[in-house]
Amino acid sequence: MRDRNLALLLGEIARRGPMTRARLAEVTGLTKTTVSTLVAVLADIGLVRADGRVHEGERGRPGVAVAINRDGPAGLGLEVNVDYLAACVLDLGRRVRYRDLVHADNRSRPVEEVLAELGAVAERALNAARQQGLAVKGAMVALPGVLDHRLLRTAPNLGWSDLPIADLLDAHLPALPRPTGLDNEANLAALAELWFGGGAALGDFVYVSGEIGIGAGIVVSGRLFRGAHGSAGELGHVPVDPAGPACSCGGRGCLEQVAGQSAILRSAGLSQDSSPEALRLLLRRLEERRPAATEAVSRAGAALGVALIGAANLLDPDTIVLGGLFSTLAPWIRRPVQAALGTASGRLRATAPEVTASALGEDAAVLGAAGAVIERLITDPGALLAARIA
Repeated sequence: MRDRNLALLLGEIARRGPMTRARLAEVTGLTKTTVSTLVAVLADIGLVRADGRVHEGERGRPGVAVAINRDGPAGLGLEVNVDYLAACVLDLGRRVRYRDLVHADNRSRPVEEVLAELGAVAERALNAARQQGLAVKGAMVALPGVLDHRLLRTAPNLGWSDLPIADLLDAHLPALPRPTGLDNEANLAALAELWFGGGAALGDFVYVSGEIGIGAGIVVSGRLFRGAHGSAGELGHVPVDPAGPACSCGGRGCLEQVAGQSAILRSAGLSQDSSPEALRLLLRRLEERRPAATEAVSRAGAALGVALIGAANLLDPDTIVLGGLFSTLAPWIRRPVQAALGTASGRLRATAPEVTASALGEDAAVLGAAGAVIERLITDPGALLAARIA
């Protein structure tokens, strides 16, 4: 009961902003005595603090407001992607306090080597947090693959399979007060879009993560849909051309082979190394309306649209959100995607789902990872209290 009431109070403060204890009693239905006791507990573990005096009515003396402590507990997000490693620190008010991105070609590198480098990235983030007076209380790692609890079943673009990834992360990351979590990068990017991007205004949506690989995060009624085994959203391995090239997943003609980052660069006649320079050159050629570049992106958009037709018919989303590389390419790729969805709607839907671009860019997954830690702290402050007592 105490833990539930702690979460209730902290959730209201996080959602509504600073409030007096009297107002908290009113919105939660708890007694003023109970609120005062629980606020003292939350303050003692650093989750809330006094935030000046406020008037919450026309009469009476001003009260002392209770607010989220933005200079206390924090969350660390980490990401392993095919061509970079990233870190992000969020405070309890969901403000970004540190961000780092290291470009690296992680394809076929030994997992221990990549995770050792990720450990160095994490250590720099922890040091930056400490210098700002923040106490990181947990970490979440975004990974580009299919996860099954503590195991990584497959990450085709990294060449990794059947790894005890949680144990490997524990061995290579700095010690943290709470266990390290892990999730698929597209799932965490979708949560970032829910928390920091378009949010509830998007309705039910499919977030399409476009990098070297392609994934999707599915949000239904404000919650992430994971599927029966946690592997929902593997859009990049939907076949769009049965006679197409072989894919690293073992299939043929998968969407990634037509609309992934390397495929677009190859089709545009550019280097396939997916370096920032190659992507900048692609954008410059698109802005100059070079035929090879515009046709490559148009083909990718049409293929993406074909893959999304099935998703739209199965899931009936309100919105398709283009993320990662696709958000950068939105001025050129959005139209063919929308056209494919509109043509296929037929009589099944009154209108095709809206196609929009995320404003979060390549930060989405690591931002969602850090946000997941903050969400856990707010919804389960009792765990932080228990860890302190232990």
